[in-house]
Amino acid sequence: MTAPTPPLRAAIVPVTPLQQNCTLLWCTATMRGAFVDPGGDLDRLKAAATQHGVTIEKILLTHGHIDHCGQAGILAAELGVEIEGPHEDDRFWIARLEDDGRNYGIGGKPFEPARWLADGDTVTVGDLTFDVRHCPGHTPGHVVFHHPASKLAIVGDVLFAGSIGRTDFPLGSHQDLLDSIRLKLWPMGGETAFIPGHGPMSTFARERATNPFVGDRALQQA
Repeated sequence: MTAPTPPLRAAIVPVTPLQQNCTLLWCTATMRGAFVDPGGDLDRLKAAATQHGVTIEKILLTHGHIDHCGQAGILAAELGVEIEGPHEDDRFWIARLEDDGRNYGIGGKPFEPARWLADGDTVTVGDLTFDVRHCPGHTPGHVVFHHPASKLAIVGDVLFAGSIGRTDFPLGSHQDLLDSIRLKLWPMGGETAFIPGHGPMSTFARERATNPFVGDRALQQA
């Protein structure tokens, strides 16, 4: 007996010299999709969409750092789609994309998203609906996308397998980051798998058990 097709599929496409995980998400019922954090290597991203037969209908952004959104505005214009996210508190980072791009060797271009996102908002991709959670700390306007039915979250640079996001950038906050993980991510459930901004996927249960920075044991000792 053939297993039913899941409503959501995702492919990870590392981009830029920083090997940032751009996620190609799509609704299997409609084959309409979105890029989450298309920071660069646009030809590679467009080829991935073509390979999977996905029609891109929007771009979603977790935060305003150069490797995550430096070329999002360029791609949106090429595809004729709109950008949703991040939270408006990252306007500071988006305004400096061109300067940051020169520093990191990544072409960056500032843009204005069609929609800033706030905690409790939802975004749609095809027939799918994702919950938005505002998770400041790494940047003040960082957001996370969660599809509860698929037990999947796209968390940008909030949390990694075995680590957490840096908070030494301008407007970063270590305490805000810990609070975001504990109060916004852990309630999504231990069985939830997450795609981080860099490196391999993990689950919230695994990170609560083993993460040396934000696992349950580490937080008890803090």
